[in-house]
Amino acid sequence: MQHVTLNNGVQMPILGFGVFQIPADKTEQAVSDALAAGYRLVDTAAAYGNEEAVGRAIKASGIPRQDLFVTTKLWVQDAPAQDNTRRALETSLAKLGLDHVDLYLMHQPFGDVYGQWRAMEAANREGLAKAIGVANFYPDRLLDLVLNNEIAPAVDQIETHPFFQRTADHDLMREHGIQHQSWGGFAEGKNDLFTHPVLTEIGKAHGKSAAQVVLRWLIQREIVTIPKSVSPQRMAQNIDVFDFQLTDGQMQQIAGLDTGTMLFFDHHDPEMVDWLTSAASTAEADDTPRALQ
Repeated sequence: MQHVTLNNGVQMPILGFGVFQIPADKTEQAVSDALAAGYRLVDTAAAYGNEEAVGRAIKASGIPRQDLFVTTKLWVQDAPAQDNTRRALETSLAKLGLDHVDLYLMHQPFGDVYGQWRAMEAANREGLAKAIGVANFYPDRLLDLVLNNEIAPAVDQIETHPFFQRTADHDLMREHGIQHQSWGGFAEGKNDLFTHPVLTEIGKAHGKSAAQVVLRWLIQREIVTIPKSVSPQRMAQNIDVFDFQLTDGQMQQIAGLDTGTMLFFDHHDPEMVDWLTSAASTAEADDTPRALQ
């Protein structure tokens, strides 16, 4: 497995397994199958509602803790965010059955962002989170966080796929030593990704599928990716991407697919901000965060 080195020296697998939208009653088996297939990075979140199932699979695997890289995410917290964030992390750790996570991400750029980040910095110093970062931060919010805090995010996990390639975001992250991580790498099959003629033709040249081409494209851009599947066969195919190399010409062909437009949701849309704030309030009331990448 290829690794990237985060800005605090922590080693992170470049390819992992995500559990977004996998129901809790199917997550334990899916993670067990993924670990058996060779994945060592598992990405979950409080908002996904399946941390306990992830924890059971990790415990049952018998894989030494030091060989695993576990990510979870903090849902939107309002003031006093420092206290709430600490409680949220402790809850996630209890559900996972772990004494630390390898990466703790702020899931959304809303709520008391600075209070949340200060609490995450404290958790990092205490070893409860070996690295801390963010998700869904656009360049302006990301740079603001970098410039006004002691610890810079190690990772920004954002929507990234062939149709929304995030080149400007990628360049900013590289400039400031932040690791780019993709969610939605397959665009959930939108725009006929799995049968797209450009991707399938490139795949034929290497004896690979369109999905494998996309994962290889992300890896060659040094972007961490976390494909999801509940099929052991697909899991095995997704991790089988380290035995071929896309040419410069093929990388350019894929670059030509970029529309510069998100396919899922816009964090600059006031209605989305209002919805996320409502989702946070609902989560606080019933302890059930809504699942959202």
